[in-house]
This record gives sequence, C-alpha cells and structure tokens, in this order.
Amino acid sequence: MKLIMAVVQDIDSPKLVAELTRNNIGVTKLSSTGGFLQRGNATLLMGVEEERLDEVIKIIEKICRSRKHVITPFPASPGETMAPYPIEVTVGGATVFVLNVERFEKI
Repeated sequence: MKLIMAVVQDIDSPKLVAELTRNNIGVTKLSSTGGFLQRGNATLLMGVEEERLDEVIKIIEKICRSRKHVITPFPASPGETMAPYPIEVTVGGATVFVLNVERFEKI
C-alpha cells in the first residue's frame, strides 16, 4: 500500500479529482497555499495498492500541466528592492510524494 500526496494548482484539482474518482481511486482534497506565488493549491491524498501506483501517476501527469504565468514581484521586506517589471514564471504541474503505508484501515 502506498500513500500518494500530490500538490496541484487549484485550477487543475476539480478535473483531476473527477478523473481519479472515475477510475475508482479514492481521494481526499485539502486546500493549501503555495509559498512563492501565494496562490491556492490543492493537496490530494490517495491510498492505493502498489500495482496502481503508475496508473495514478499517469492520470496526474495527463491533467496537471505546467504553464507560463506573468507576475510582478514585490519586495519581501521593507527596504529590499526588486525588479519593478513583470517576470514570467512556470506554474502548474504537480509535486508528488509517494510514501510507504505500514497500515491502512477504512472504518
């Protein structure tokens, strides 16, 4: 048994949760916020048998694509200077953690 923790952009989470559910993969969604852009994310928790691990990863890869986004950075603290012009950053995709599960029970 594996625990998959996937941090995805809010914009991708509804479609991803629907696709996982369609494939009979139980998922729990937690709201979270990213550190760099301070944008909304979703952290999805899934407990799956090891045989289904690659299937779940492929579903995540299919739906959670990286995209370019233009931001105007602000100084982190008073007195700091930063470029006053917009910069392009890559957002989206997914950060996926796979952990071994010692015990799993549905009660």
